[in-house]
Amino acid sequence: MKVSVLGGGAWGTALAELSAKNDHAVKMWVYEPEVAQAIGTRHENPLFLPDVPLSPKIMATTSMEEALDSAELILSVVPSHLVREIMTEASPYMPRDAILVTASKGIEDDTLLTMTGVIEETVPAEIHRRLTAISGPSFAKEVARGVPTAVVAACHDVRVAEEVQHALSTDTFRIYSQTDVIGVELGGAVKNPIAIAVGCADGMGLGLNSRAAIITRGLAEIARLGVRMGANPMTFAGLAGLGDLILTCTGDLSRNRQVGLNIGRGMTLKEILEGQRSVAEGVKNAVTVYKLSQKLEVSMPIIEQIYLVLYAEKSPKMAVTDLMTRRLKSEIGL
Repeated sequence: MKVSVLGGGAWGTALAELSAKNDHAVKMWVYEPEVAQAIGTRHENPLFLPDVPLSPKIMATTSMEEALDSAELILSVVPSHLVREIMTEASPYMPRDAILVTASKGIEDDTLLTMTGVIEETVPAEIHRRLTAISGPSFAKEVARGVPTAVVAACHDVRVAEEVQHALSTDTFRIYSQTDVIGVELGGAVKNPIAIAVGCADGMGLGLNSRAAIITRGLAEIARLGVRMGANPMTFAGLAGLGDLILTCTGDLSRNRQVGLNIGRGMTLKEILEGQRSVAEGVKNAVTVYKLSQKLEVSMPIIEQIYLVLYAEKSPKMAVTDLMTRRLKSEIGL
């Protein structure tokens, strides 16, 4: 297939490398000219995915028109807060019969839409039926290096999800298919601020009991929001739910966990973000998920507390106290 990858970050680069390994013709649209040059001449992305050799089959360009020319499979892999802008720019050049896969994880700030919702407002209507979300426990560096990984692709038309499954699966990258698009997207978005909360607890030295409690009750919050929005609750027991949550909360490569660790050790959010080039999506998602929970009147106490810690200067210690001293309740029934 002719594959176009929109986004030259770590995850976009990893998916481009994956596509090249499957003998697809791969074009990448990247924002930074120096990244396009490095990929094209040195077959590496030293800015976002250093020390990972890339296939010479990957062609990188800063021209959206060139990147999307004759594309059959388009992978949107840009930070969630840029999806509307980039998809609007890309829309005129998208072949109307292409499959469009979003690998971005987040909720848009102003609209509180998931990424497929944002994309549906920006790309031609003919593409909507083939719009697919891919998510799951997958650090970009490990995927690019061929570490065995499993994720899920979701489309309302299962046949399209299966096309994506067969196009991108390799002997080290296994894709499952399903139709619960909203569940897969919410699992990928909400786990990021939960991972900041876990990192914060670890940075405070609270121990493994606390980590397990936040992960477990964080999963309950994800499922509670998902069910309210029409998701299949079983999705959250799978790769896009529990799988991605565990990885992001505990993995040393998790940028969201690192933000939390630094908060727990006494740094401010401003200090953490200064000079960072890669986006820890949970920093922005803490705001959008909190707003969404308020709008839908869904109880998400961990999300609320991490939002207050990040944006209202609440002390992590007080956040823990407030979580632990809430009214006692039954665990059953989410």
